[in-house]
Amino acid sequence: NLLYEPWTVRTQSDKPYGVYSPFSRAVQKLPAPRAPLPEARKVPGVSASIDSDDLSSWGLLPTEPDWAGGLRETWEPGEPAAKARLREFLDDDLGDYSTYRDEFAGGATSNLSPRLRWGELSPYQVWHETLEHKGSGTHAKSAAGFLSEIVWREFAWHVTFHAPDIATKNWRREYDAFPWPTLNRSHLEKWQRGETGVAVVDAGMRQLWKTGVMHNRVRMVTASFLIKNLLIDWRHGEQWFWDCLVDADAASNPFNWQWVAGSGADAAPYFRVFNPETQRKKFDPRDAYVKEWAPEHLGDNPPEPMVDLGETRKRALDAYSHVRHGG
Repeated sequence: NLLYEPWTVRTQSDKPYGVYSPFSRAVQKLPAPRAPLPEARKVPGVSASIDSDDLSSWGLLPTEPDWAGGLRETWEPGEPAAKARLREFLDDDLGDYSTYRDEFAGGATSNLSPRLRWGELSPYQVWHETLEHKGSGTHAKSAAGFLSEIVWREFAWHVTFHAPDIATKNWRREYDAFPWPTLNRSHLEKWQRGETGVAVVDAGMRQLWKTGVMHNRVRMVTASFLIKNLLIDWRHGEQWFWDCLVDADAASNPFNWQWVAGSGADAAPYFRVFNPETQRKKFDPRDAYVKEWAPEHLGDNPPEPMVDLGETRKRALDAYSHVRHGG
């Protein structure tokens, strides 16, 4: 599941890393990840077939309502489909990865995270096949950028190994003093349903519900909106993503939520707040993403945002200063 075991990457003072950049530099100094193991020609075990139920007879698939329809349309589970997607990405999209990866409706993302999550691909396969396709110039730059995301995944798992309660406890314990208000369940439900009146947030939450994934930058925007504009504890968002994402794993999901919240392994200041409208203009300038997932925002009477982005940003910064100054 990992290129390097969590106890093998340590600081000079023999402590685990808590910031990504030095962790990445340390990984680069280690021996290269081993080559993928060859496929087994023979699997020892029972040679005769075993009588079994037909899986469909168990009635496990949802019917009323059939909430998995979008998942079936989007994904073909299994190792052959995962390998085919890896080849497609490396052949068609890798060269554009650095340029277009942040575009909400772009096709330069790999969509390999569920394949890694469920073991249909190993990071060794992704790492070495990417190196074989890295080429030179901008292509090599894109390959390096893509591989840095594999290292980010490693970092999340290494942090989680040393902080196994990361899904429920603040990694930075000083954030225990953050003054979360009483949960507004109506606000939480509107966020979950993509009914916030904020175009990118609504589009992202609807994409999540139907397909089980969301563009990575949109994940940051939707998470920031929940935590900092609605002042809802990051753990509520992490749990919803855990329930909905097909690529949610025990490390990356809470690790990334805490990164957005400011309570995680992050060298940046606490005051990072993603402005959904600024992000929309920059990474969805033609509104292709919004048109696909939340088209009512493009009509003559777009919905009103449930909160004022400027006022709630200021409120969040005031609340975060409570932590900054020791409660």
